[in-house]
Amino acid sequence: MSLDPASNLQSYSPTSSGRSSPVPRAPRRTVEEALYKKERSYRRYASGVERALSLFDTAQQEWADYISFLGRLLKAIQAHPSDIPIVPHSTTVATRLAQCLNPTLPSGVHQKALEVYSYIFSIIEKDALSRDLHLYFPGLAPVLSFASLSVRPLFLSLLENYILTLDNYALRPALKAIILCLLPGLEEETGEDFERMVQALDKLRQAVTVSPDTHKDTKTDATASHYWQCFFLAIITNPSRRQGALAFLVRRLPRFGARNRRGSISTEKSAVPEKLSSEAESAISPEPGLLIRCFAAGLSDSQLLIQRGFLDLLVSHLPLDSPVLQERISKDDLERLVAAAAGVVSRRDMSLNRRLWTWFLGPEPSAGTEVNEPLQSPTQDIKNAGVDVSSHHAAYFSQYGFRSLTRSIMKMIQRVSPFPADRSKPFRICLSLMDRWEVGGLIVPEIFIPALQSVQSYSESASKDQLDEVMRSASIFFDGVESGLIWGKLVELVTSALRLDISKRDDALQNLRLAKFILNRFNVREEEMLMHHMPLMALSVLVMLNKYANRRVKEKASAEDVSTLAYDIADSIIQLIPERALLQQQNDAKESASKFVDLNGDQITSKITSFYVESHGNLDFSEPPFDVNALGQLCLHEAGSLFATSLCSEPSRSTAELCARILATLIYKVHDQKSLHEIDLLSVFHQVLSDSSPGRPKTTLPFPCLVAIISVLSALQTANVSNPYVSPTELPDLLHPLIALIWHYLSPFKPKYHVEAVRCLWQLHSISSSDRLVEAAITTLIVSPEQSSQGSDAIELADRGRRFAVLWTHTLYEQNLQTEKRGGTVSRRLSGITTMPELPSSAGGFQCVLTRPLLLLLDALAEEGTELFAFVKCWLQDLPTLDKVFEVLARHLQALQSLKGNETLAPSQAGGKPASASADDSKECLYYLKQILNILRWSSSYTWLTLAEEAAPHTTETASEFEKMTLQEWIVRTSVKALSAGSRAESSRKKPHIEELHRTAISIVLQVFQGPYAAPLKNLELEVPLMARLKMSSPSLQTLILEAILAALKLRLLSLPSQRPPSGHQRKQSRDVGAPSRLSLVMEKPVNEEPSPAPVLPPPQLVECLRAGFASPSSRLVLDDWVKFLAEVLPLFADAIFQNLIPLVECFCAQIGQVFEQLKSTFKQPIGDAEVAPESTLISLMNGLEQILAKAHDRLVMQETRTATAKSPEQPQGFFGNMVSGVFSSETNLSRTPTANSRLTVLLCFQDTVRICFSIWSWGGYGSSSSKQDSTSLASFGYTSLRMRNRARRILEHLFAAEALECLETLAVLWCQSSRTDSKAAAVMSLLNVLNGSKPKHTIPAIFNAVYSRTNPHALDPVRMSTLTSDLLDTDLVGFLVDYTKSLEDDAMDEIWPDCMIFLRDVLANPLPHRQILPTLLEFTAVLGQKVDNTNFGEQRKMRRELGDLFARLLTAVFTTRSMGFLQEPSQVAAVEKASNTTNGGNIKKSADVVAILTSIMPSLQLILVENDRVANAATSISTNIIGPAFRSKAFPENVTKSTLDLIYQLARVAQNNKAWKKDVADAFNDPRFFSTPLSLITSSWLPILAQWTLTDKDRLPELLSRLSAPTTAGIMFGVGATSARQEADRKAQLTLRRVSLLLLAAPEDTFTPALPALFEKLVELLTATPASSPSSTTRAELFMLLRALILKTSPVHLAPLWPISTAELTSALTSLLPDAENRETYSNAAVLQACKLLDTLIVLAPDDFQLHAWLFVADTIDAVYRPATWPATALTDEVAEALAAADTPTSRAAPPLNAAAVPAAEPGLRRPFLEPLLEAVQAGEEGADVRAMTRPELAGRVLRPFLGQLGIAAFEATYGMGAADWEACRVGLLRDLCED
Repeated sequence: MSLDPASNLQSYSPTSSGRSSPVPRAPRRTVEEALYKKERSYRRYASGVERALSLFDTAQQEWADYISFLGRLLKAIQAHPSDIPIVPHSTTVATRLAQCLNPTLPSGVHQKALEVYSYIFSIIEKDALSRDLHLYFPGLAPVLSFASLSVRPLFLSLLENYILTLDNYALRPALKAIILCLLPGLEEETGEDFERMVQALDKLRQAVTVSPDTHKDTKTDATASHYWQCFFLAIITNPSRRQGALAFLVRRLPRFGARNRRGSISTEKSAVPEKLSSEAESAISPEPGLLIRCFAAGLSDSQLLIQRGFLDLLVSHLPLDSPVLQERISKDDLERLVAAAAGVVSRRDMSLNRRLWTWFLGPEPSAGTEVNEPLQSPTQDIKNAGVDVSSHHAAYFSQYGFRSLTRSIMKMIQRVSPFPADRSKPFRICLSLMDRWEVGGLIVPEIFIPALQSVQSYSESASKDQLDEVMRSASIFFDGVESGLIWGKLVELVTSALRLDISKRDDALQNLRLAKFILNRFNVREEEMLMHHMPLMALSVLVMLNKYANRRVKEKASAEDVSTLAYDIADSIIQLIPERALLQQQNDAKESASKFVDLNGDQITSKITSFYVESHGNLDFSEPPFDVNALGQLCLHEAGSLFATSLCSEPSRSTAELCARILATLIYKVHDQKSLHEIDLLSVFHQVLSDSSPGRPKTTLPFPCLVAIISVLSALQTANVSNPYVSPTELPDLLHPLIALIWHYLSPFKPKYHVEAVRCLWQLHSISSSDRLVEAAITTLIVSPEQSSQGSDAIELADRGRRFAVLWTHTLYEQNLQTEKRGGTVSRRLSGITTMPELPSSAGGFQCVLTRPLLLLLDALAEEGTELFAFVKCWLQDLPTLDKVFEVLARHLQALQSLKGNETLAPSQAGGKPASASADDSKECLYYLKQILNILRWSSSYTWLTLAEEAAPHTTETASEFEKMTLQEWIVRTSVKALSAGSRAESSRKKPHIEELHRTAISIVLQVFQGPYAAPLKNLELEVPLMARLKMSSPSLQTLILEAILAALKLRLLSLPSQRPPSGHQRKQSRDVGAPSRLSLVMEKPVNEEPSPAPVLPPPQLVECLRAGFASPSSRLVLDDWVKFLAEVLPLFADAIFQNLIPLVECFCAQIGQVFEQLKSTFKQPIGDAEVAPESTLISLMNGLEQILAKAHDRLVMQETRTATAKSPEQPQGFFGNMVSGVFSSETNLSRTPTANSRLTVLLCFQDTVRICFSIWSWGGYGSSSSKQDSTSLASFGYTSLRMRNRARRILEHLFAAEALECLETLAVLWCQSSRTDSKAAAVMSLLNVLNGSKPKHTIPAIFNAVYSRTNPHALDPVRMSTLTSDLLDTDLVGFLVDYTKSLEDDAMDEIWPDCMIFLRDVLANPLPHRQILPTLLEFTAVLGQKVDNTNFGEQRKMRRELGDLFARLLTAVFTTRSMGFLQEPSQVAAVEKASNTTNGGNIKKSADVVAILTSIMPSLQLILVENDRVANAATSISTNIIGPAFRSKAFPENVTKSTLDLIYQLARVAQNNKAWKKDVADAFNDPRFFSTPLSLITSSWLPILAQWTLTDKDRLPELLSRLSAPTTAGIMFGVGATSARQEADRKAQLTLRRVSLLLLAAPEDTFTPALPALFEKLVELLTATPASSPSSTTRAELFMLLRALILKTSPVHLAPLWPISTAELTSALTSLLPDAENRETYSNAAVLQACKLLDTLIVLAPDDFQLHAWLFVADTIDAVYRPATWPATALTDEVAEALAAADTPTSRAAPPLNAAAVPAAEPGLRRPFLEPLLEAVQAGEEGADVRAMTRPELAGRVLRPFLGQLGIAAFEATYGMGAADWEACRVGLLRDLCED
């Protein structure tokens, strides 16, 4: 309701409803006429009553004391003169009688009190009782709720004889309270007094009934309206009395149903409204909304019986077609009622549901009634006459309840709530409503999409657990909905989104995201959905996408996100559709499909829409719009058109890849491709390819489009192998341009799509009719020059060679991956665009495509001097898959007939039979042997390593022969075989190439024998066959054979030391690590190795030349040559290398950084054809950088060796003196002092390298960058990033092997610089855990060395000292140590435990140098304890005890080495809090913050110290050294931070019985400055501490109460001393009362119930204080705060003794505001304000018992809004407000207008305090006006008069809005008041 009553007046309301002008009345007080006061008899009578009352002032100990008091009081009153019908001191008498009606007292006391009441009522007149009803009735009101059977008759007699006989004007204000008073007597319908209670309520109704003659301002004769409206209010506000109210309503509530409507449904709205009975009219006048809210409250009750009773009342008295519901109330009220009724289904109780269906569906139709056009089921056609009853019910609900229920559920759905239960409620309700199709069938279609939208929006903000809870309810609801409805809504969602124009793009996106959410999160895989609905959905989406794409082409518009979402939806649906849903194997399939293929998009959409709209998607009673085959063909046709459009139009090309995936999936599922013939995809392909040329960058086809064409082509060719789409004759014309485009993307300058391009090539190979078609195309591209080539042929040839190298690398890499996958070892991330087909297992797989191009490249080795020669030579020298090159040559040689004649090298068969002349392939043999010779001639060390390690290739026939043969042995054997081919002289003369063949073969043998790993070949004894062959050789050949024999003899006879190749695990798997690192071999040099004499220094221009070469973009392709050149010239620098090291390293790091950034940006750009440096550039630069660092480190070690000095024997022992030091230093027993500058230079370069390598290593694996990669190139990105990370990791391993300590410090700097939000810190820890050189047993001691180098360097062995080149403090390093230890696995503890223990002992032996890191070492020790506890290693009791001992000693050292005084200065506290912990470097501040560290350790304290005594000692130490000084500081409480309080809280939980912290908390709590603590700290930290404190010590509250002394006036002196003494007493009492209030707020509810009697006693004592007593009435404000705290934290059942006291005190406080009040001095401004806040809190919380007293203060009935004009104000707040308004002078400042926000709204929500917003508005509107500093008139006029005048209507509005009480707002408001001075 609105606050303006006029806005809610209806035509049936009284004309003069609303507030009228106030009628001034005298304030309430007992009327003691002056005439009576003058009589002596009256004075004697009053004195007797006063003496009797004084007996109550002493504490009542037993119930007999109460009876004695009541007897004397009755006797004193009975002594009244017969002519004086009044009771003196009536206010006090009423209060004492109310206190005697305490529920805790026995019934005898209650009977005696009622006897006194009865006598008082009998002697005073009716008018006097009417006037004093506010005095006597509040004490009587709660009696029936606890009265015994013997008390009830007395109470009823008293009520009937005196109260119910009063006039209307006296009963009207208290009517609601009287009704609430009687309702408990109706709870037992079988009770003796039940009928008497009902009669009492009837009598009450008659007493308050207004006759029409006296109430002429109403428009109806409903004169009992006030009674019924109050009755409804009582039910709304008091849940505990609804049982009795329900019993009365069943008997007396008038019926609101329409007459003569049973069994019929009105089809037209009646012109004349239905007239209700007079009693019914009275019940809904003037506010029918109260009737609705009464039922809504009852239906929402927590008790099932109450809900059932109100449902019965609905059915019998308030049917859904009632004129009240349909005509007389607002739509919102009807929605409220319907929602409350529907809410009962959540109980899952059949008795409730049955009644609900009866109310929703109406009565059964009467016999002979015809239902005009009955409503059919929403989901099926019903032709059975037996179901007409259901149709009638459906029609009834549709007409009367459908719209309201729909709107109410929609409001539930749209209500934004963070709680899962609120979000789940609409789904649970709808699920139950679906039990009856008459209701659910109408509701579900309306709310289906909004309900799922609410789940989607909730998923964006909720946590996983919260979302799962809501999703469970939503999924159950979803599964219960008809599949036709679900897919009809989904089709509508997607198609409507694609129909919207670009201006409504946000709506379209929202619809598409919702559709995608539904498909991803709900069960859409039922058989009916898969077979029928999904294909229809897919077809409709494809049709709309075609229209959308054509529209975009015409408009040249771009809305990629809309189309991309739609494509994703279509793709996900088509992937789910099974093949049988699109393909039907029937003879008439072609005929059934042909009639639909000619339909256009609009016709298809129309048929699908009509199926879902008209037939509701129901397949039981209607045929689907298309059969299976037609669906398949239509989908295929639409997908083909969409794909063709995306290729041919420029704006749509971004979607070509998605279109291709959709089309390819459909092609595989619909084998018949005839619907694609009319699209003619082949022509589309040719057109697109003819427009694109790899030589013209502007017209080159984007790679995603290229992938799309290939994937569709592959599907077309492989879906139906027997009848491919493209014939074998047409395929080559299509393949060649495709391969040419792919060849373009294989450029080393375009690394973005390398992996995908290679996969595309192999996919084309898999569909080509000839195995060699792709190979021929590649060979053609290598041989034939490109027309667009701008450079020379030599450069172009080299570029083609590089492209082939890319193809070779990725092909072999993919082959290895496939082998590993078959073994189940790896799972590589794929891009999802295309996957590489399985390579054929025969002939090595890759050879069917790569053989011819490879041989063309090998031919270049014979053309020395060309650029192609240089590239091929370098490529082969470092090729990781060089063995595959030899495999290609070997397989060709093994297939030659000319080599099959001689199978053995035995001397006896050296001149065996020649090969068969039938197959002379000696020329081929010569060709292949020349290739092998060229490779060996330009070999590298890696080439020989490959020959010595790799096994020779073999076929199945030669498997046993070549099983253990290496490549070099096989080459030798093959070459010797070639010597016997055509060995006769005549054949040599006929065939001149034979001689060349022999020379080539013997040259190969000579090359191998002279190789570095030829030793294993000596066992072949080749000199024997060679000498035999010497006899029949020509002179030129003899020379070569002699050299070969000599080499063989040397190998055999001289017995040279065998040079064995490295073990297999050291083999590198990529070209970037072909050679072993020099850094890793530095340690292997002997110490006494003397360097060779330094050569002449190179010219100074050399460094500039190197820098220019490595920085030049033109040298990117030949960087490997530059690296080799660098490796050769580095030895020339000698010691001069240190002078040039930094410029060179800076150059390399800058270039690496630049190339790395280019590489990263390349993979982030969606589509780009820009050329960047090849990925090999980065590898080469890193190789060069490693070469420089290796050589520089070599020279450094040599310098240090020359200046080495022996270690002095006076080195300190212990951890830092006796630990093995070889792990972390390059050399042992060396002094580095003479070469400090050189070492500094090298280490600075090491740091730069570590930083750049770390940035490369963390690429792709950490941070948000990985989520932004272009999805098209994910496979290439995965390959490239993995390769770069591995290379960077190996360099880091080599650096760690050389200078572990310095590298570790560099990583620590990176860790310190990282922020808490990024992932750099995690990357550092991850890197340390994967590096071989940084195992925990090495890293932990290194960190210790780094720490000791900064804290106590003189005690450390110089060899192990850090050079301190890193900007690190000891606190940073210890923070790094803690983080690193946390990252370790628990099992690593056994490796690091001894080192950690020794280190901690050494620190404790001399703690002073380490005082800054001692707090963090506490955290380190705690981490050790936690990890050890998780392992078996930690079960050893001795070790646990040792750790606990170290922790205790560390804790002591922390407190002894540093003063805790810094915690006592507010400025330093602010500085610590201001110190940002946004970076890990914040550990500098964290180490100083001992409190934060100890707080984090506290939960694990028992785990670390194990024994309870140690825990207690530690707690005492912490409390003594930190908490105590902080609380006793002069700066308290400014110096107390949240971290300090958190520490106390954790300490209180760990050591609950420790006395030290309890004493500190008690001292702080009792400090007068405590309440100066900021409110935020009290709320967040102090309240939990106080709660813990009170739980462990129950005597806190009694001890505080003992400090409160009763007010006394004895011995009061006058003067300054007396005033100051009184003020001191007041101050102590105020602080104690605030402490009591705070304890009540902090503790759980009802914690202090045993202490309540003592508390109430103290309250009563202090309330007797006067302005002159000590303590004085100044404490009233604190007493009101204490009452608020009691109401907030005590159950209502325990508050019964409080109400007489509180109501009397509230009345007195409010009347003190009156101009002529006698008690003005007793209540200060603060007291009056707190009294108003107490009343405000009571009105908001509305405890059940207070509702019996609320009428005293506010008009709690309908009179708050609709008070008749002739009725005066009766509520105390209204009287005071009117009196204040009347006393205002014309010059008084006007009251500020009420802010709308300050008044609770009538909509559902929380009921909040009314006064707080008003105070805030006053303070905000007057430049910080201080309410506490206002004078009494100003406070009354500006604040209290508006508050009191509007409180009644605000309370009624809050009740009308039916919102829950805002307990938190009341609690926060009280806390704020407690903290104010």
